[in-house]
Amino acid sequence: MSKVVKAKYTAEAVAGFTHRTAMEEAARCLLCHDAPCSQGCPAGTDPAKFIRSIRFRNVKGAAETIRENNVLGGSCARVCPYDRLCEEACSRCGIDKPIQIGKLQRYAIEQEKLFKMKTLTAPADKKKAKAACIGAGPASLACAAELAKAGYKVTIFEREAKAGGVLTYGIVPSRLPQSVVDHDIAQVKGLGVKFEFNKEVKAADLEDYDAVFVGTGLWGANLPQIDGIELKGVYSAVDFLKEARTAKKDFDPGKKVLVVGGGDVAVDCAVTAKLLGAEDVKIIYRRTLEEAPGNINEFHYALSLGIGITTGMAPAAIKGDGAVKAVDFEGFRDKEAKLTLSADTIVFATGQTAEDMTQIAPVKVTDKGMIKAPKGKAGGKFFAAGDIVNGGKTVVEAVAAGKEAAGEMIAYLEKKGVK
Repeated sequence: MSKVVKAKYTAEAVAGFTHRTAMEEAARCLLCHDAPCSQGCPAGTDPAKFIRSIRFRNVKGAAETIRENNVLGGSCARVCPYDRLCEEACSRCGIDKPIQIGKLQRYAIEQEKLFKMKTLTAPADKKKAKAACIGAGPASLACAAELAKAGYKVTIFEREAKAGGVLTYGIVPSRLPQSVVDHDIAQVKGLGVKFEFNKEVKAADLEDYDAVFVGTGLWGANLPQIDGIELKGVYSAVDFLKEARTAKKDFDPGKKVLVVGGGDVAVDCAVTAKLLGAEDVKIIYRRTLEEAPGNINEFHYALSLGIGITTGMAPAAIKGDGAVKAVDFEGFRDKEAKLTLSADTIVFATGQTAEDMTQIAPVKVTDKGMIKAPKGKAGGKFFAAGDIVNGGKTVVEAVAAGKEAAGEMIAYLEKKGVK
């Protein structure tokens, strides 16, 4: 991989606001009394308040509002589906176009980093109760931050070498640079949260903790049962993205890459392949583009890179002699439609499955392996939230669920008298 290719892969695709453009955008805000944008944020980041702060040149106040409500404010500023959440609720939609809330949030956090602002603090006097979080993904990081702010001692166990979960291993860096993720994680560490990396947790490791949160996400491959699925060159999305991010040697995505799926993860896989040197990359989705769950802006970006998008087709068989050579597709709704595409790599971005957590924690699971945890409560001292509970949603929803679970953990510890 040349330095030029690597630079394209890691360079952020969309530029942020300058000071001038941020102030101009904030000035468009109508300062609504009922603030529908704030009501539209699952994590309660409170856009109305931080935009007001930016508008009146109080950038530190804006950063404090974001961090207090969403410790992963930097990452969410890049990957949130704003068009379906706070920006869709913006009152300016009825006048011209919504406020670019995501870019204003990004601006505030970039200023926080640039000027080394201290925006979060935890009590100096710690409570005796100890809490553990399994996994260092968005839900666990949000949960740990809330517990730490309440004065509890928190340890996060992570089996990988770095924290972040999907933020670190599952999103193309041109959309979410690792430096942004690391800055968010630094805020959690700054609250006194301890991390143990390369740690496969066992039930015995959790005995000394008064409350335990499970936020392990979905990392199991979800591959279709079709001919040729065992061939070299077949990847699940999580494996493809993770290998591209962590490969010690240059990662070769293949010359002809097919990505099956219609969500943001599928686009990330396709963009990753293209930026790392693949000559021909196509996204194949079984439904229409209008039905695709992915952000339309991300599809536009993929198209701008020369990535093709074919809809209405589903994979039927993979052909090859030891390695992928071609893939047969058939119409999803029109079964008589047939399509064969040559390829040396095929990536299935069709969802992930849960790993078995019952050997670690006495939790109840659904028939799909998801933990049953209403309002974050999984039973006794165990709590859970995020993708392992909801089956895989957005980062901001994982943050919201982690915060809710933390509230339940605090209530549990106080009721037990463990302070």
